[in-house]
Amino acid sequence: MHQNAQGKTRKEIIQQVKDEEWSVRDFGNYIPIGNASEKLNKWVSQGAEICYLTSLSENKKVRGDEKVGKEGLKMDNIVLGKYNFPQGVIYHREMNEGYKDVVARISPLPDILIEDDCESIGGEEEMTYPSLSDELKSKIKSIPIKEFDGIDHLPNSILEL
Repeated sequence: MHQNAQGKTRKEIIQQVKDEEWSVRDFGNYIPIGNASEKLNKWVSQGAEICYLTSLSENKKVRGDEKVGKEGLKMDNIVLGKYNFPQGVIYHREMNEGYKDVVARISPLPDILIEDDCESIGGEEEMTYPSLSDELKSKIKSIPIKEFDGIDHLPNSILEL
């Protein structure tokens, strides 16, 4: 989450996003929600492979700070490394792709897709899983979480996900 969300309630954080508070776009200074890196590292120690889906895109129509470039992907890696997140491929949207297209091209397909409910930007219509084909939905388990609530409440055992 953006740095100025620290110490705020979920409702206040969502309002910051809607109000486009300056730190929302300061991707290089993002901070983890709760103990997310520890949780992911527990899953990796049990054999999970983690991949990340960034908001960066090759679409020329997106905001400048969401365009894929050496600096954008470098920033994602720096933030993940700074907070000891496990290594994993960072996927982004290519030209004319939506998030559903990115998930469809991940090989092998993920077993589980954990994503927030996108409350601050429109809710379910902005989420990835609901837009997947029925075929992909039958192969991928969806675990939606409330935006800015984090994943601390999810089981430590990957077998319980």
